[in-house]
Amino acid sequence: MYQLKKINKSAIPRSLLKVEQYRLLNEPIEAESICRDILEIEPEHQEALIKMILTLTDQFSKGISSDEVFQYIEKLKKPYEKAYYTGIAYERKAKATLIKGLMDHKHDAFEWFVDALKAYEKADELSSNENNDAILRWNACIRTIEKFKLTERPSQLMDRLHLPLE
Repeated sequence: MYQLKKINKSAIPRSLLKVEQYRLLNEPIEAESICRDILEIEPEHQEALIKMILTLTDQFSKGISSDEVFQYIEKLKKPYEKAYYTGIAYERKAKATLIKGLMDHKHDAFEWFVDALKAYEKADELSSNENNDAILRWNACIRTIEKFKLTERPSQLMDRLHLPLE
C-alpha cells in the first residue's frame, strides 16, 4: 500500500512557512500534517512543536479535541513557553466548550478558563517586562468569563455528581 514519505531537513524552514499559511487559511488539518512531517525527522524542533500545539488547538473549535496537545507542550524546553502554551490549550478548550453549548457547558468552560488563568499567571512570572503576552491572554479570559457570566459549578450539583451508585 502507500506509505508516508519523509521530508528533507533542509526543507524545514520552508515547511514551517507553509504551516503558517495553512493556519491563516483556517486549514489546521493541513498545517498539522506538515508539523507531523517536520517532527518525524526532528522530534524536538521547538518552532515545529509550537506550531503543532497551535494547529491542534485551532481544531478545538471545530469539535476536534485531543489531549495529545499536552504531550507536545511537555517537549517544550523553556518554562515560559510551557506555561504560556498550556494556557493557550486550556483557553481554547474553554472557548470550544462555549461554542458546543452542551449541558453544563458554562461551568465546564469556567473550569478550563481557571486552568488557563493559572498557566498564564505562571507564564507572566517567567516573562520579561517587554513580553506581556500572558497578561493579554489573562485579560481576554477574564473578559470572556464576564461576557458569558461564567461561574463555578454550584456545590449542590457537585455533591450530586459524587453520590455513590447503589
